[in-house]
Amino acid sequence: MKRAQGFTLLEMIVATTIMAVAIVGLISGLSTTTHNAARLRDYDRAVQLGRERMNELMLDLTLPHNTQIAGIFDPNQTGGIESGWKARLTTFEMPPAIRVNEAALDRLELEIWWKSGPTTRTFTLDAYRPRAITQDDAALPTGIQGGAAAQPQPGTRR
Repeated sequence: MKRAQGFTLLEMIVATTIMAVAIVGLISGLSTTTHNAARLRDYDRAVQLGRERMNELMLDLTLPHNTQIAGIFDPNQTGGIESGWKARLTTFEMPPAIRVNEAALDRLELEIWWKSGPTTRTFTLDAYRPRAITQDDAALPTGIQGGAAAQPQPGTRR
């Protein structure tokens, strides 16, 4: 008697099991890749919004010193993701002899935040700009200028 050509039921079950394991691994890898791409897209969008906000704040000469200001980004700009910013302008460095109209250095710290699922993600941008010393700066007692504001905050990324 001649044996029939083809696969047995056991061979088909083994081949199907191997194929199922390979497909599950492939789908798992695609899921991880898609998740990472979405996370990077959100981070990239936040960086772009942060750079734009930093440029606006650096040009704003009326920005108050030692006062935190904050805002929310327009959802049309963020792709519907809830996000915002906090900024603080401080005196970073003053010359040893303080005279009106001499140069001082200000530090602008900008924190960008956005919601990523249940967590809030953040990053910080720092920028420095020169400014002329005003009469108000010259009236401060020596040692106050620059003071604690001149020291970088712990945990701040540059």
